[in-house]
Amino acid sequence: MNSKPCLKNNDSKKILNLPGVTKKTLLVIFLVTVPIVVIFISLFMGRYPISPAETLRTLYQGITSGTNQPGNVNMDIIWQIRLPRAILGGMAGAALAASGTALQGLFRNPLVSSGMLGVSAGAGFGAALGIIFFKGTVMIYILAFFFGVTAVFFSYTIGRIYNSTPAIMLVLGGVIVSSIFSALLSLVKYLANPYEELPSIVFWLMGSLASASYRDIAISSVPVFAGITGLYLMRWKINVLSMGEREASSMGINVNLDRIIIVFCATLATAGAVSVCGIIGWVGLVVPHMGRIITGSDNRILLPASISLGACFLIIVDNIGRATTGTEIPLSIITAIIGGPFFVYLLKKYKGGNW
Repeated sequence: MNSKPCLKNNDSKKILNLPGVTKKTLLVIFLVTVPIVVIFISLFMGRYPISPAETLRTLYQGITSGTNQPGNVNMDIIWQIRLPRAILGGMAGAALAASGTALQGLFRNPLVSSGMLGVSAGAGFGAALGIIFFKGTVMIYILAFFFGVTAVFFSYTIGRIYNSTPAIMLVLGGVIVSSIFSALLSLVKYLANPYEELPSIVFWLMGSLASASYRDIAISSVPVFAGITGLYLMRWKINVLSMGEREASSMGINVNLDRIIIVFCATLATAGAVSVCGIIGWVGLVVPHMGRIITGSDNRILLPASISLGACFLIIVDNIGRATTGTEIPLSIITAIIGGPFFVYLLKKYKGGNW
């Protein structure tokens, strides 16, 4: 594990030393506006073309006259299919990116992702159980969320073997728990009906927004927003913790307590997203590095930037997946195709040095 802190003094000056309030205000406006613009663009993209003007008109009609207008195809496509899909994709991308940013800073390791502590493997096992025993009910989301959180709890328990929770022990605990839940998931897939249940499990594990609805948004919004809000409030402490445990303790930080809070918030956000969207790889790993290229390593700015970039990234990936071919491409396939070459670029740029 890289023992050097993610926070660098020179990097933080990129944003924090902006003269006056105007540039900071513009930055906030930019971070809020860009995901909204990307969501709007996604509303008129797809195999069924709708012009931007018609999209605006349909949105206005839905707000003023209601969305229940039989025979209005544009109304159904925008309000019932594309809008909930874009909103859910933005929420999931923001959650995964925020969790990845926080954990990379907490563990001082640029290779950490949002699923490092086993939340994705646990959620996959829970969803597989839900598909087999409860078919298409809301229990799939509940079990995925429950086992995702349970996996992180086991990881943290393993990390406390020595009555403390050093970062390396948490990482090792996550590896162990992920392996166990992956094995359990393989067992469930082996026992599943190969004609009905197994295809559903495999498709869920690849991640998709195809069945996104306002119910999914309502279910995931509570843990996602709770987790992101907690990470946002803790972002300055992530800066301190990224300097090392000894330095953080000397500055009056309760290392163990703050680490628990950050891990819990990251778990909430990730589990909330994964439970309704499936396992989506690379977002929590790649997007934080995109943010560092733009803003530097100060988590007070990097975390909000990652939230915005993560939302935009996953919405764009979903647009590519549903608009490029006749059949929808799962999200994890596209994120891996994009994330792999991007990481090669990072390796070449930094040549194994500090990220």
